[in-house]
Amino acid sequence: MADGKSGPAIWCVADGRAGILNQTLALAAALAEPARAADLAHIRSNAHRDAPVILQPEGWQIALPPNLWPSPLTALPVAHREQLVPPWPDIWIAAGRRSIPYSRLMRKLSGGKTLVVQTQNPRVPLAGFDLVIPPEHDGVTGPNVFPIVGPPVWFSGARLDDSLARFPSLRVVQGQKVLVSIGGDSKNHKMTEANVSAIESAIQRLAQGRTFWITVSRRTPEHARVRFRRLASTVNGIFWENEERDGPNPYVAFLSQCDAAMVTCESANMIADPAFFGKPIHLLKLDGGGPRFDKLHEGFIDRRAARWFTGSLQTWTYPPIREAARAADVIVRRVLERQPNR
Repeated sequence: MADGKSGPAIWCVADGRAGILNQTLALAAALAEPARAADLAHIRSNAHRDAPVILQPEGWQIALPPNLWPSPLTALPVAHREQLVPPWPDIWIAAGRRSIPYSRLMRKLSGGKTLVVQTQNPRVPLAGFDLVIPPEHDGVTGPNVFPIVGPPVWFSGARLDDSLARFPSLRVVQGQKVLVSIGGDSKNHKMTEANVSAIESAIQRLAQGRTFWITVSRRTPEHARVRFRRLASTVNGIFWENEERDGPNPYVAFLSQCDAAMVTCESANMIADPAFFGKPIHLLKLDGGGPRFDKLHEGFIDRRAARWFTGSLQTWTYPPIREAARAADVIVRRVLERQPNR
């Protein structure tokens, strides 16, 4: 391995869904920050990969609990199965239910060499992983568990600089700049016409002296997309839905340059993103919810990152919430226990 590339090989593993994959990429990006990279620079590996490992199993096994698959490799299409060949990584970071059989398998395939990290709550016995990084609101405990507030998110300095270079006009916008992150229907929430009307009315009432940057997600109902696009054209606003209709994605620049954020309450990722930058977050109610989401919201509210929107926009300060950094520090410590710098 002496002729390998410097630094540990990190494989980010998911089923291809952006929200799931991004959690693994966030932890990998936090590990790549200069101080952590320096701590692990003595490690050399031939297992480095430039792209994530996307695994999309098929067949009868996916109906079973993910810790009971008798033959995980046979569930993969050939092209996906061919990704799981040695040399094995130093760090395996996986997210999503269908990655679990392969995380458990990696510990066996690598003979325990690979540090196997699973994000979210795997809902299977935790002994099959070296480290589990679930959100606090799931209430998961154990000797190999490191809970964090919300999901891991990370925006590197290079990514931020690139975004600001692509959208320099956002820096000189006058007045208060407000990011409006609109999600939509989910397993636990429903975006109704009444929800949309309430958000629309609030923006119209608050428009004087402010600029609104409005984004929507794949889950946003069509009736809401149409109304918010029209709203942005009638107030001092910018609307972004996708690159085909609206050009390059300004979301990271919106996050870094806004003075406050209004975020629908159903998305942990959308709440965590402005919290990374220490932006005041106003939570927008949708129909539905549940105890887990109550705890998610309480986690950000308790850390002064978020408040429920009550009709006015406020500003306040708090330390940016960068849980991916804390989790990455734990990963570094675990790797150094296995591969100390002598």
